[in-house]
Amino acid sequence: MEALRVASIGLGWWGGMLAEKASLAGLDLVSCFARSPEPRAEFAAAHGCRQAASLDELLSDSEVEAVMIATPHSTHADLVAESAAAGKHVFVDKPYTLTVAEAKRATAAADAAGIVLQVGQNRRRQPATRRLKEMVDGGDFGMIHYAEANLSYPKGLNPRSGWRGDPAESPAGGMTGLGVHMADNLVYLLGRASRVSAFSKKIIGVGALDDVTTATLEFESGPLGFLGTSMVIPDIARTALWGTEAAAWNEFDGAHLYVQQVGEKERTEHPVESLDTVKDQLEELAVNVREGRRPETGGPEALEAVAILEGIVESATTGRVVDLDEVRARE
Repeated sequence: MEALRVASIGLGWWGGMLAEKASLAGLDLVSCFARSPEPRAEFAAAHGCRQAASLDELLSDSEVEAVMIATPHSTHADLVAESAAAGKHVFVDKPYTLTVAEAKRATAAADAAGIVLQVGQNRRRQPATRRLKEMVDGGDFGMIHYAEANLSYPKGLNPRSGWRGDPAESPAGGMTGLGVHMADNLVYLLGRASRVSAFSKKIIGVGALDDVTTATLEFESGPLGFLGTSMVIPDIARTALWGTEAAAWNEFDGAHLYVQQVGEKERTEHPVESLDTVKDQLEELAVNVREGRRPETGGPEALEAVAILEGIVESATTGRVVDLDEVRARE
């Protein structure tokens, strides 16, 4: 298969990571753009690509087939729409957008242009999460009653400068950058969420963002779930399900899978493969473009995590339970 020719928009830490993974995935990085000349020059030199002096220059480049967007969250919808209008396929990092209305606008632009739009919800790709999904589909849990997902780390003890530390770009603290991964995991495993109730607050208050955010979710399929994140506690990366016949845990960010059958007092570890999930999703991007396939996490799938995020922000702000159908209906 001919290598997909891509360009990077947003050249910070994660933009650099995507560029490295794109190379491993066999993509050909041909151009890049950021507003500041120095980061552009450094990125181009580091990754062996040319630099565009403007977004228009990059989007008018006929060699560029697809763009990888790793910019502030509030800019995603506009960049998706502009890229789609220029006929470029799009890979955009999560969160897709900060609101359902923005997600709908971006998805409509991609649909109208007929381009592939893929959102970087990569943690559902972990083999341990895939195994949880197989157990759900196979009925191994019996009736699922409860789910739990938590992605936390202590990097907030040394707050980042720039947009990642701005509450306008990261409402509800770590829920925007971290928890949205786990919201997608829960939707992948259980289907759409119907209601959410959330708290988000500063406790240590070492930065501008909330230290900890928790949410209780009700799913249309019946179960209740807990979704949590903190930016000031030791690492947690867990997705787990409990049913009437069994329980299972994806622990340590996909490194371990545990299963406990009803009647057993302890859980048992099951072997699980490792996978570079970021590389894997970029390999899928290339196949999607070359073969005209729909991505696993396109606009409609990513909108579900956005609806949960927007509902969490609203619930934490107003103190009320939020109906997610009302959130999904927003234009």
